[in-house]
Amino acid sequence: MIPVVKTIDEVRKYVKSWRREGLSVGLVPTMGFLHEGHRSLIDRAVSENDRVVVSDFVNPTQFGPGEDLEAYPRDLERDAALCEEAGAALIFNPEPEEMYRGALTTVSVDKLTKVLCGKSRPVHFDGVCTVVSKLFNIVTPDRAYFGQKDAQQLCVVRKMVKDLNFDIEVIGCPIVREADGLAKSSRNTYLSPEERKAALCLSRALSAGRAAVDSGESSAGAVKAIVRAEIEKEPLARIDYVEAVDMDTFEDAETVRAPFLAAVAVYIGKTRLIDNFIIE
Repeated sequence: MIPVVKTIDEVRKYVKSWRREGLSVGLVPTMGFLHEGHRSLIDRAVSENDRVVVSDFVNPTQFGPGEDLEAYPRDLERDAALCEEAGAALIFNPEPEEMYRGALTTVSVDKLTKVLCGKSRPVHFDGVCTVVSKLFNIVTPDRAYFGQKDAQQLCVVRKMVKDLNFDIEVIGCPIVREADGLAKSSRNTYLSPEERKAALCLSRALSAGRAAVDSGESSAGAVKAIVRAEIEKEPLARIDYVEAVDMDTFEDAETVRAPFLAAVAVYIGKTRLIDNFIIE
């Protein structure tokens, strides 16, 4: 049975013992309720490291007022079974008090966090950067693994690692999708059958945008218009944003030129979903 530890001291004891053996360590940060997308991160980490720690922590500091902190799905028993099957060595499942007792310090990345998801979720990335920094300091991994579905988060974490001189390789892993194209997300469980069908407008719209690029469309504005028009065909969809940006600066792109990110955030009913495509 895979060990599930609750305290920072316990994690550090495991990691120190592995380091004494000369073993490499990978970290997969998650908020739990693991699915095949998380499994792909763990599989990659297990293939590239001697030991893998999976953090399973619904981080309260990245949720704003009125967001789904209390409703966010949790199933530690199922998560542990998936992690054990994948070959992870340890699950870190702390309580919020263990991570934040008396804390007065936050970590913030400027500029990259003011657009896209950061515009409608102003506290989100400070929470992400703070908890990821803490996990990096607790686990001291050689490599950390993040999914490209959260493309902005991946870029923000990479910038933080560079700016703060963390000696960690940040590895982005491809989006994992359902058979019908919907990007895997823990929040998909919120969707009713009708909403689940409506949510396909995200991947359908991005596929249309990508097809236009593959056919020679070079105007970022035209690609955005194609994506937006496809989403707007779905009556249950309410657009938060449709953007096309330079992935290095997160400034609006005028032309489709690598590194390029087309990203969407859309409410289906009360559920906010994100998706994207990247040209590297």
